[in-house]
Parts: sequence; C-alpha cells; structure tokens
Amino acid sequence: MSEHSSAPSQTTLPGVSYVMPVLNDVTHVRAAVDSLLAQDYTGPFEVAIAVGPSIDGTNELVAELSAEDPRIRVIDNPVGSTPAGLNIAIRATTLPIVVRVDAHSVLPPNYTSVAVETILRTGAANVGGIMDARGTTPFEQAVARAYGSRVGLGGSPHHVGGTQGPAETVYLGVFRRDALEAAGLFDERIKRGQDWELNHRLAKGGETVWFTPEMRVVYRPRPSLNRLIRQFFSTGLWRGELSRTFPSRGIIRYFAPPLMVLAVTVGIILGIIGSVESALGTPNPLVWGWIIPAGYVLLVLLATLTVGSKDSPRAMAWFLIVIPCIHFCWGIGFILGYLSLAGSTSALKNEGKNRR
Repeated sequence: MSEHSSAPSQTTLPGVSYVMPVLNDVTHVRAAVDSLLAQDYTGPFEVAIAVGPSIDGTNELVAELSAEDPRIRVIDNPVGSTPAGLNIAIRATTLPIVVRVDAHSVLPPNYTSVAVETILRTGAANVGGIMDARGTTPFEQAVARAYGSRVGLGGSPHHVGGTQGPAETVYLGVFRRDALEAAGLFDERIKRGQDWELNHRLAKGGETVWFTPEMRVVYRPRPSLNRLIRQFFSTGLWRGELSRTFPSRGIIRYFAPPLMVLAVTVGIILGIIGSVESALGTPNPLVWGWIIPAGYVLLVLLATLTVGSKDSPRAMAWFLIVIPCIHFCWGIGFILGYLSLAGSTSALKNEGKNRR
C-alpha cells in the first residue's frame, strides 16, 4: 500500500478496542469518550474504561456513560494507577487493534482511521502522533504553550512535530494486540513513563514504533500550579529511574533539566558565599557565581517575550512561572529518580540489566 493510499475498505477493517484509565477526571472524561464515539472509523469497536477509586464524581459519570451506550464497558481498577488501569482494560477487550486513550485527551475524528492505515502500511507494532496541548484558562494556556515549545519540554517530535518514521516513543499509542501481548503489556511497577518503557521493549523485540504527525491529539493540561508541580516532579522521578535502568541513545536530552538545576543551585551557593565575603571586606571572585542563575532568568524572560507572548497578557504572566516550575520540578525529580529513589523494585533493575 502506498504512503498516500486511502484506508482499507470497511469489509477488511480490523476491530478496535479503546482502553482508557480514569481517576478523578470528571471534568474531562466525557469529552474524551465523546471523541471516541465520533470517530469516522467504520470498523467494529469497543470501549473499556478502567476507573480507579475516584472522589470527584468520576465513577458516577462513567457509569452514566456506560448506561447511555452499551459499547462502553466500565471496569473497576482498585489499584488506581495508569498502567494497572490500562492492563485491566486491555485484558477485558478482544479486538486486534488497541487504542490507548487518556482522559485528558480529545481524539480528532480521523485518528483511528489514520492509525489503522499506518499500521497496515508499515507493519508497526505501535503508532502515535502529536500531543497538541490546549488550555481554556490563562494558566492552562501557558502550560500548553510550554508543552509545545522547545524551551518547555525539549522539542521531541510528539510535542512539536516532525517527519513520520520510526521513533523511540510516541504519544499515547495505537497497538497491534499481538505485539502488545507478546511484549507483556505495561509494567505496572512504573507509575510514569510506562509508555516509553513498553516502546523500549517493543523495539528490543524487533518491532517498530512509528511516529506520524497526522495523528494530532488535543490534550488538556493540569488546571492548577499545585497539580502541575506534582505531575512534573513525579514524571521527572520516574524518567530518572528509567534513564538509569534502561540507557538509550536519546537519553542525553533528559539530562538538560537536572544539569540546569544543579548549575543554578551551585551558582546561587557560590554567589552567596562570594557576596557575603565581599560585604565583609574580602573581595571574593565566587560572587561571579550569580551569572549562572542570572543567565537562567534571562532565558526565561526571552522565552516569555517570544514563545509566551503568543497568548494573552495573563497567560504570558503565567508562562514566567510555568517554565521554571516545569524545569525545576522535572529536574529535581530526575535527580532523585536517577539516584534510585523512585521506589522501584530491585526486580525492575535486574530486568533492565537483562534487557540491555
């Protein structure tokens, strides 16, 4: 099949299982489910929602959605974690294509059609596209702008776009069930970054992970600074653990935030020492340490005036806060995770050594 050929006819379309873990997502889950039901894909499909022990009305809402449409199944996820919910939903479904869905995501109508066509054309085990972050409040808009900028999350293709082809990882993912099951599904011990680790296993097993910019998914950022801090600290923690356990060629970019954190921290300490001694009458060249944090502040200001200025003044003001928040929370978490403080088991480390 050529690169620009249309999707297969309805009689040959493989069935699709949409799997979605949810936990305290009452604000976004209906829009996510509606985007599944609005897909232009004409093959058979099923929806499995693995709901964790929520306290915000999510359980009641997904039960209502299931009552409205018999194709939607709600399954209990007592553990509550994302990988556990994904595995529960995958095991509860049977169709040959598995589409991972995030409760904060809204799939475009052609998402499944493009994904299935790409799998059939390339033979990839997993295909995915771009996380198109979009906010509704000034804070969320600032976070979305940071997600889609190189100064925010480093410019990986699934955040800023790129050329289609084999990739280290992709956003969410549409899987061939046979390859997914052969790989052993998601590792439930990894609370963040489990998609990267699964893609790592797929590649080690000779499968292909494929990125295509045609698959663009709207993503709703965390709505508050507190939740953003928790998200990026946790993400950084597990990214550090994974980077130490599963070294790869693309690992170097993950060290940028932690190195920045260390450099700024050392610069501040040296600057304070130099300033104190200079104030006491003994000039100390360590005062030049202030150049490092000053340089970082300048970087944030320049990013705000260029990238952040594309939004409203209030979103631009939030961008000044969001960028350092992402950098420092992710960087500090990465350092702790790399030092083996992410809470992973020794078995995970041993498996990492065996898989290298």
